[in-house]
Amino acid sequence: MSTQDEADKTQRTPSLAHENHSPEEMLIAARRERGAIVRERGEEPFANDVGPITTIGDAVAPFASAKRPGDDEAPKYDLERVAALAKERGVTELRIAGRVIAVRSFGKAAFVRVRDRSGEIQLFCRKDALGEQFARLAAAGGEIEVADHVVATGAPMVTKTGELSIEAASIRLLTKAYRPLPEKWHGLQDVELRYRQRYVDLVANPEVAEVFRARGHLVRALRRFLDDDGFLEVETPTLVSLVGGATARPFHTHHNTLDLDLFMRIAPELYLKRCLVGGLERVYEIGRCYRNEGISTRHNPEFTMLEFYRAYATYDDLMTMTERMLRFVDDELRAAMPRAWAKWAAARPFVLDRPFARVSMSEAALRAVRASAIPELVERCDRGWRELCAFFEADFGPHIKEWAKQASRAVDWGNFRKAYAKCENAGERLFCLYEYFAEPFLAADYRTEASPDGSTKSIPVFVIDHPFEISPLARRKDDDPSLTDRFELFVEARELCNAFSELNDPDDQAARFREQVAKKARGAEETMDYDEDYVRALEHGMPPAAGFGLGIDRLVMMLCHQPSIRDVILFPLLRPQAT
Repeated sequence: MSTQDEADKTQRTPSLAHENHSPEEMLIAARRERGAIVRERGEEPFANDVGPITTIGDAVAPFASAKRPGDDEAPKYDLERVAALAKERGVTELRIAGRVIAVRSFGKAAFVRVRDRSGEIQLFCRKDALGEQFARLAAAGGEIEVADHVVATGAPMVTKTGELSIEAASIRLLTKAYRPLPEKWHGLQDVELRYRQRYVDLVANPEVAEVFRARGHLVRALRRFLDDDGFLEVETPTLVSLVGGATARPFHTHHNTLDLDLFMRIAPELYLKRCLVGGLERVYEIGRCYRNEGISTRHNPEFTMLEFYRAYATYDDLMTMTERMLRFVDDELRAAMPRAWAKWAAARPFVLDRPFARVSMSEAALRAVRASAIPELVERCDRGWRELCAFFEADFGPHIKEWAKQASRAVDWGNFRKAYAKCENAGERLFCLYEYFAEPFLAADYRTEASPDGSTKSIPVFVIDHPFEISPLARRKDDDPSLTDRFELFVEARELCNAFSELNDPDDQAARFREQVAKKARGAEETMDYDEDYVRALEHGMPPAAGFGLGIDRLVMMLCHQPSIRDVILFPLLRPQAT
């Protein structure tokens, strides 16, 4: 029954038709009255005696071979084949439960569409078969209506249009929904309302529910991949007394009993590496992390991270492992949700089945500056990144307007100039150069060969060999101590993973912690504290190892082709609603 039908019925209820009631309030009041009618009849409108049921997916599965060739999204079934299969398998009665999502009435008959976690099915309800229960359908003036939960029994059948259905022998209200679904609920579009009332969004937009089912499959696949590779899942503290494991602003909290100021962890890294010291040579954790930073389509203050650490491995080993892992979880998603996967895969602007690109940060920066086609800068690229960075140390503000005219791509010159002025050393300058000239254009610079129709897709890119000044926990390269054995993986120019060969020299680590503390004293907000216990742990000897971090939310965004991180978090943080 449509919202308009509900409004018409409400208008026929004199006690509710008052000028001070909003339409929504009137609909809710009318539904409450119908729930009261159920109670007056001696039944419970919020029942819990469901009894044995079959999921809709399992109810439909035995008849898969009776589908006629055609559209799998709206399959048509052969009547005689369904009847034969029902007889052959002894399927004389099905008992299902779910939410009513549509009701259509035709006098002495009604079609009620029901949805559960596994799918949807239509109930064919005839007055002469249901008797007094037919009168309980809203379509016949009763109380069962759209958004309610019901339990129904009946035999499998096929309608004249070829739709597999259940000919209802009984139908009963399980849960009365006091609030109707919103108008045009099947296409709820208000983005903020969708995030605030995700419970409605999941009903109104089935494709949203698909994304969160996919998220569950992806997390299970990650666990399976790591478990099968000999990793042990562990749990580490989320309340910590020091900031460490990454450079980010933390959230503060307080423990009343201990009278102790604490932080919400920004990463589990330092505790997981303590496990390596203790002999747990392959460990991982999937857990929540918290960073007190801005909100964007790629950032949420509360997010889910996978981190793993593998003894006797290098960052080269992890690059190979990362490619295998991403292809594995994508294959698992395809097997679990083939229809949804096909839709998402077709929309992806990138590929996973080609070898990933590997490029050093300095090479990526120089290549991108050359691609800008600014003669003055291209000339200096030939002398190396240090020469190019030295050139920018002078005030280049007067050149920006001319460079912007000459550039073949849109560089954010204003913010680049501000960020570069804050850099304190060569490593920070290289990173700034890369961040503004190269990172935004990785998807354009690294692509597949053109297909026959001329189209190309981007290739995931490992950006490797980061400066040690911006990598306080990574191991220096043996052949160039100014750089580290570190990579970040970018897919369609979005960072997905961060990994490196781990620093296990306690003296080097202590010096880097001291530099972090010095930066904090100079006013830097995104720095680590000096973790004396972690240095002590390293002094006990941590084996050579490599570590890896992956944002689960971004992985779901990537594989399910979602534009915003809020689309893959069930209940994202939002500002309070104005009252």
